[in-house]
Amino acid sequence: MPPTTQEAAEQQDSAKAGAKTFAGSDSRKYNYFEPKGRKATLYEDVTVDVQPDPERYLIQDWILSFADGTPTYSATRTAIKSSDWHKYRAPDQEWERNHYQRQSEAEATVKLVVENSRKNGTVKRFDKSWLPILQEYGLGITYMDGQRDGMTQMINNSILTNSSYKLRFAQNLTIYLAEIALDAEKFDLEAGKSHWLNDPIWQGARKAIETVLAAEDYLEQYFAGNVLFEPFVTELVRSGLIMQFAAAHGDFLTPAIVAVAEGDYERNLTNTVELFQILLSDPKEGEHNREIAGGWLKKYVPLAVEAAKQLQPIWSQPRVKVGSFADSYASADNRVGNILSQIGLNLPKGVQL
Repeated sequence: MPPTTQEAAEQQDSAKAGAKTFAGSDSRKYNYFEPKGRKATLYEDVTVDVQPDPERYLIQDWILSFADGTPTYSATRTAIKSSDWHKYRAPDQEWERNHYQRQSEAEATVKLVVENSRKNGTVKRFDKSWLPILQEYGLGITYMDGQRDGMTQMINNSILTNSSYKLRFAQNLTIYLAEIALDAEKFDLEAGKSHWLNDPIWQGARKAIETVLAAEDYLEQYFAGNVLFEPFVTELVRSGLIMQFAAAHGDFLTPAIVAVAEGDYERNLTNTVELFQILLSDPKEGEHNREIAGGWLKKYVPLAVEAAKQLQPIWSQPRVKVGSFADSYASADNRVGNILSQIGLNLPKGVQL
């Protein structure tokens, strides 16, 4: 039975949790949200509506806000708009428990690979021309700033776990390089930092990454990082250089470490594509969102392309030339084109990959 006029007025004025009567509030089934599939998954049960939303359940509006009056969570923190922020569900269904499990598995894999390789003296058999490449690759991988500005727990989970994976891999690389330095002659652990700060080859990547981190729009960061910077720079180096050239120089160890990051990115990219597919095809806000994303492409594509092309000299450093930079860059170019196609976005006029 619907509430009377007096009861409705009392509910509207009340700040008590649960003061308002909702459809299905007396039911013992999870029917207060629309599941993505036929039945709600455990991931949905522990993430959907965990983050409160006045437009759905908080009749008293936000309980907490910042000193300037901005509410705890605000749609103004991104230029992107949505008619339903709660529609997104992460394809990897990542939440706290399985995130820690995956991180633990990745750490155990890296530890086992490094320990066994050191016992077998693998590093001592690396080609001498290969070691400087590893020194150069050791910095500048972490770029995703952890965010809390998303309008739903599902969006925040995807961005925060993305950041967590990047931080873990940066730590993996640091520890890995420290370990192999024990067995390698004249291995400079400071070389990565020096290259990142001073080497002209890496200044395009540094400029791009610092521009992404300086953005105040959390979805702009998420878009620029996973759609452009990852395939054009970090995946270019991981897949186009390390994974291709390592074995020919006696290094069967580094690809095993890097492969973990390759898997991380595939999950993160799948989440990113799903989110932006929803936002760019939004029945009410899709046109606006495509215009905003087009502006991001104009801003970041030139930076990502410049960063990638400045890395070309690294491909000439290994003694054995397994492939060319042109081939690696072409793969990165195709990768970005496929991603844009999946999310339903075209390059703005005058912007070229």
